[in-house]
Parts: sequence; structure tokens; C-alpha cells
Amino acid sequence: FAEANAGEREPVNADPLHAAPAFAELAQKLMANPQEMSDAMMRLWLQQTELWRRSTLKLWGMQEEPMVEPAPGDKRFKGEDWSQNAVFDYVKQSYLLTSKWIMDAVHEADDMDPRDRKKIEFLTRNFIEAMSPANFAAINPEVLRATFEQKGENLARGLENMLKDLERGKGDLLIRQTDLEAFEVGRDMASTPGKVIFQNELFQLIQYAPTTETVHAVPLLFIPPWINKFYILDLNAKKSMVRWLVAQGWTVFVVSWVNPDHRQRDETWESYMTRGALTALDKVLEETGEKKAHLVGYCIGGTMLGTTLAAMAAKKDARAASATFFTTQLDFTDAGELQVYVDEQTLKSLHEKMEDGFLPAESMASAFNSLRASDLIWGFVIQNYMLGKDPFPFDLLYWNADSTCMPGRVHHFYLDNFYHANRLAKGEMTLGGETLDLGKIALPAYHVATKEDHIAPPQSVYRGAAMLGSKDSTFVLAGSGHIAGVVNPAEGGKYQFWTRKGLHGAALEDWIKGADETPGSWWPHWDAWLAKRGGAMVAAREPGAALGVIEEAPGAYVKVRFDKR
Repeated sequence: FAEANAGEREPVNADPLHAAPAFAELAQKLMANPQEMSDAMMRLWLQQTELWRRSTLKLWGMQEEPMVEPAPGDKRFKGEDWSQNAVFDYVKQSYLLTSKWIMDAVHEADDMDPRDRKKIEFLTRNFIEAMSPANFAAINPEVLRATFEQKGENLARGLENMLKDLERGKGDLLIRQTDLEAFEVGRDMASTPGKVIFQNELFQLIQYAPTTETVHAVPLLFIPPWINKFYILDLNAKKSMVRWLVAQGWTVFVVSWVNPDHRQRDETWESYMTRGALTALDKVLEETGEKKAHLVGYCIGGTMLGTTLAAMAAKKDARAASATFFTTQLDFTDAGELQVYVDEQTLKSLHEKMEDGFLPAESMASAFNSLRASDLIWGFVIQNYMLGKDPFPFDLLYWNADSTCMPGRVHHFYLDNFYHANRLAKGEMTLGGETLDLGKIALPAYHVATKEDHIAPPQSVYRGAAMLGSKDSTFVLAGSGHIAGVVNPAEGGKYQFWTRKGLHGAALEDWIKGADETPGSWWPHWDAWLAKRGGAMVAAREPGAALGVIEEAPGAYVKVRFDKR
């Protein structure tokens, strides 16, 4: 390994988010109120003194109530020793008290630029999570026990695991989140029968084989995100939205985007719209002989759908029967935690990183993992490297690790025009010679937001939904987050969703006051909504009847992995 990675490496950017000016501003704000800072320091000192008193009594065998508890869902301190052993309990509570004190200081700083505050909060939280006592072998009781019981063999295995991850990342640490050999795309995942019926340099178009004798006349076309691979919609037989929709009598088509390299360096957002989304629609209608199709976009695929529909509306193109948006942002005013990666300096650095014409997949994966560092980074550091365990096979984490590269110009356009300048919502975006106006999208629309989404916050999704000109608009708030809230099979009975006819008020809080809660998956609700707009039932369609068959689903494009090129 050392010999293979002995060559020169690019220097590491110590401040990739250009946060130094923001932290300097925070320091100024805190120093401008010395009395408040002094009071805050005194509060922390008193809390730590009281914790020391209680911990001393606990060490002597007396029962003392904890001063602070981990937040619900915090898995770092789930072991009994973190609560029952007085020393580890003290370390845990001291860390939690200090963490809260630090975050409160950031929150309470006056008159800070909102974007700078978000950036500081994000980086401070990442620092705090990195400093968790659970991440240090010498003070993690589970690691200490394993080390004594196994005579250090766990640490030796952990070092082997780390070297394998460094080798896989060609010198960068690509932490395995699951067993990467346990699954195969097309066998265990993305296994719903179908055919690739069209392809170009940007995507393959998959048509799935029917399982019913008759189908709805109007077909269904998915435009998934190219930030991830489409098979989140076809994860396995029990978790496949595609398979479930086929069983409900829908003719389902899915765009499978190419995993780009230097050959896509000149592609743009507009080319992804014209030779991607619009070409896919052309081919779906050509294959089925229908005049309209239901269009479905997920995440950035939904943002692409929004721009495509606005461009179609400008040209009076009425080939969309309806639009469904899964966790889609159209207005990026409050666009969630990914905004910390977007400002002029960060965009400039990103542009330099994409000198080959594309953003490496590991860069995008690292950005998403950093949003939930405790679970997606540090949890695996403990399991893989300190405890020396092999990652557990988990289909969702396999998909998460199967990252894609980003075409450089497309990605820069997305971050600059949506996250940074919010031009679509402001009516300032021009594509194909047309100024895009979301208010001109007047077709039936179905919007799904998820309650715990940190990538596309529900209030942001709602704000974008309200910008459309549709008089037939349905908004659904689903339980859970960006992935689990969408991929929630009808038979599973998990979570819940809220519905209400139409949109009410400018904010999600206004809408939810009159919403009805229903346990389980929202899939049947969506299916019923589509069915009312699905046309007559017709004979089932075999894939490729008009366009021919190129290969079996899921096709070749989805099988290209960035770490095996």
C-alpha cells in the first residue's frame, strides 16, 4: 500500500468551505458582548461543577439523576456502560453539556449573515461529532472490552480494514458502510424484469414488463436524480416502487442516467433537459402510441422536471398528463444543509476540482455523508476500525455507496443557479431561449415531502409547490426522511402521511393544521390519484414493441462503478 501511494498527492485544502471569514465574524460578535460571554462561561462552569459533584456521589454508590441525556435516536451511547459506569457516564454527560453550550453560543450570536451562521453551525456540529468520546478507543467502553477480550486482535483487523479502504480510495479513506460484495445490481437489486429500449450518451430508457393483463392507457415516466442511481426505486423485490406500480397496472419507464466521465464534460443543464428528459418523453410516447404521459421526478430529477415543464409550458407543449415531485425543491430560499457548500468562493474551488470535466463520485459521497457524520462516518470508524468488524450487508447502504460522478458544467449550473442564486423561483432562468415561469405549469401536480428530510426540507418543498400554477395540486407530507419516507412499501405498514386537499397558506405550518394523518405508506394514495387521471384500461404492453430491445434491464449504464473504473 505504501509503495502504491508513494507518489505526489495534491495538497489538501484546509478550508474547502471558506469558513474562516465566517468564524472571524462569529468571534467578533462574541467579543462585542463580553458580559454575555462571561455569563455563558459561568453557566458552563457551574454545570460542570454540578456534574462533578453528582458523578462523585455516583462513584460512591449513590443514585443521582443525570443532568443531560442523549437525544432520541443518538446511537453513540447506547451501551450500558455509558450510563452504569460512573466514569464513562461522567465523560458522556460532560461531552453532551459542553456540546450544547458550544452550539448555543453559535445560535445566540447576534446579527450574523444567515448563510454564514448555517455554515458555522454545520462545521461546529461536525467538529463536535468528531470529538465524541465514543470515537476514541481509550474511552469507549465497548472498544476497551473488545480489546481486552480479543487481546488486541480487533485493532489489528481494524487496521487491515482501514488499509483496504485506503487502497480502494487510492490513498483517500473511503469507509465501507456495507459489504460491497454481498449484492449485485441486476441480481439482488434493480431486478424487476424489463428491457432497455433506447439509449444515447446521457441515459438508457427502461420499460418494465407488465404483470397484469390490462394497464392504464397513460404511461408513467420516472426522471430520477443523477446524483445517485435510479435503483433506489427498484431496491429489491419487497422494496421496489417500480415493481409495485407495475402490479397496479401501470406501464412504467425509468431513465437510467450515465455515470459520466470526461466524455460528458461539455454537457449542460439544458442538454440534460433536451437530450435527457424531453428525449425520454419522446420515446415513451413513440413506444406506447399515447399522446401524454405522467411524469415523476425525484430530488434533483424533480428540479429537472420543474424546469422541463416550465420550458414545455412556454412552448405550449401539453404532452404531460400530470407531474409528481418526490422531495423536490423548486424554490431554494431555505434549501437545507447542502447550502453550506454553496457560495462564490466554494463554487470557484469546486470548478477547479472539476478540471477533468466532472466531479469525482467520492466528493459527492463525502458531502452527503458529512450531513449525518455520526451515523455515516464515525459509526463505521468505530465498527470497522476499532472493533475490527466487517461491514454488515445492507441494501440501502450498498446503494448509498454506489455513487456517481457529476458532469462538471451541469453540477456547477445546479449549485450556482438554484442553491446560490435561486433563479428558477425568481423567474430569472432562461433555457432554450425561453424564460422559465413556474406559474405557467398548470397541469395536475402531486408533491411529496418527508417530515425529517435534511436534504430537501419539507417547508422548502411546500414553498416550491405553491409556486406552480396548477389548480389541481395535492401535497403529501410523509413520515421519515429523504429516502425512507419515499421508499416506504405499501405492505410494510411503516410510518404515516398527512394529506389535505389543495395548498393552504404560504407556509407548511398553515397547511398541516388542517391535514389528516393516515398510518402506513402514501403509495396507495398516489396510485388512486394517478388512476383518476390514467385514462382507460388497455391491453398490456410488451417492452420494445415499437422501438425494439437493446438489452435486459437494468442495462449497462447503472452497472458502471466509480471505484472499479
